[in-house]
Amino acid sequence: MMKRRYAICGVSNRSVKMYIGPMLQTFSKHAEIVGLLDVDARRFDVCKSKYPELSDVLEYGADEFDKMVEQTKPDVIIVTGRDDTHVTYIIRALEHDLDVLSEKPMATTGADCRRIIEAEKKSKGKVTVTFNYRYAPIHSRIKEMVLEGKVGRVTSVDLNWYIDTYHGASYFKRWNRLRKHSGGLSIHKSSHHFDLVNWWTGQKPLEVFAYGALNYYGQEGEMNPKKEDGRYCGTCVDKQDCRYFMRWSSRSKQVHVKDDHVDVGSADVQLPYSGYRADACIFDSEINIEDTYSATVKYDGGALLSYSVNFSLPYEGYRLAINGTKGRIETMEYHSASRVPFPVPTQTIDYFPLFGSKETIHVVHREGGHGGGDPALLEDIFLGPDPTRSYDILSGSMDGAYSVGTGEAVWISVKENRPVRIEDVLTST
Repeated sequence: MMKRRYAICGVSNRSVKMYIGPMLQTFSKHAEIVGLLDVDARRFDVCKSKYPELSDVLEYGADEFDKMVEQTKPDVIIVTGRDDTHVTYIIRALEHDLDVLSEKPMATTGADCRRIIEAEKKSKGKVTVTFNYRYAPIHSRIKEMVLEGKVGRVTSVDLNWYIDTYHGASYFKRWNRLRKHSGGLSIHKSSHHFDLVNWWTGQKPLEVFAYGALNYYGQEGEMNPKKEDGRYCGTCVDKQDCRYFMRWSSRSKQVHVKDDHVDVGSADVQLPYSGYRADACIFDSEINIEDTYSATVKYDGGALLSYSVNFSLPYEGYRLAINGTKGRIETMEYHSASRVPFPVPTQTIDYFPLFGSKETIHVVHREGGHGGGDPALLEDIFLGPDPTRSYDILSGSMDGAYSVGTGEAVWISVKENRPVRIEDVLTST
C-alpha cells in the first residue's frame, strides 16, 4: 500500500491522540502529515511541542483550506474539528477530489449530510466516517452472530445507554451544550448508538417518534446551588455546594473534565480559542439541548428499536437486547470501571435460542480507546481493510447520514411531538 499524504483540519486533542500520534509512531511507513489547519494557532504549538518531528509541517488558519491544498498537495483530509465545522471541510475536500476521514458525527444536520452526499457523487474522493464503536470486539462479535443467523430475522432491539455524572456533565461544561455547535446530544452522542443498530441489523431507519427533556442541567436543574450565569468551575465560589463538582473533586484537589478539542490544563486560565473554556457551569441558562431521550425507531426490514439515553446516572454503560425470529442476544457493559463505585463483571454476550439452552460467549478483549475499537479502526484506515474479515465495517457517507438523520429526527420529534421520517430530514434544505 502506497504512502499517502494527510492534512488535518482541527488540531484537537482527538486528532493528536487518535491520528497524529499513531501516524507518527505506528503507521509512519503508510502516512505522512503535510498540513495542519485550525482556528487557533496555540493548537499548533501544543501539538508540535508533543511531537517535535512535526516542526516543519505547514500551518494554516481556518479559512485557508484551499491554500493548504495547493501548497501541501494532500491525498486525504482528516476532519477532527468541532462538529459544526465538519461539513465545510468535507465538501471543500471533495471539491478538490480528495478522500476524507471524518470523526462522527459527519455533520450536525440532515440537510448538510445531503450536501455531502451530493458533493461525493461529483467527486473522485470518498468519505469515511470513523465509527470506532463498530470495532469493539463485543460489537463485532454481535454483528457476526447476526450474520450467522443466530437470531434469525431481527424484529426488535432494546438499547438503553447510561452516561455517568462525570462524563454526562462534561457535555454541559463545553461547546456541546449549544445546539448550533453540536446538533444536540441526539446527534453528537447518539449517532454512535444509531449507527451500531443500523449496522448490527443491516436495516435502514425509516421513522422516529421520541420524547426528550432537560432534567438535570441548565438553570432549572434541581442540584443548582444558585441561579447565576457566567460561572466557571475553576473560579466558582459555589462549587463546594455543587454535587456534580464535589463527586469527583475535593477541597484540595480539583478534577478537570477532559475536552476533545482543547488541552484544558488549568481550568482557571481562559484559553485563547475564541474565549473558550471547558469548565463552564452546567447550570447556565444558555444551555439549549436535552439530557434525556426516549425514542422508537422503525426500520425498513421490520425491526423496531426502543432506545433511551440519560446523561446523569451513577454509572456508565449500556444494556442491549436484539430479538429475532430464532432467538435473542443480550449484553451489558459498564464503561469506565474506575468511576463505578462497586465491582463490575467482565462483559460477555448471552445468546438465547428461541428453543434451546442459553449460551454465554466470552469475547477476547483488546486494549485501546472505545473498548479496543480505536487501534483496529486505525489498522483498517492506514493498512487497508482486514482481508480476513468477511463483512463490511468501515462506514461511508450514507452510514454517517443515516446516523445523523436519525438523531435529528429524534430532536424534531421531541420539539414537535410527532413522528418524523428520516428521508424527510435528509432531503430538507
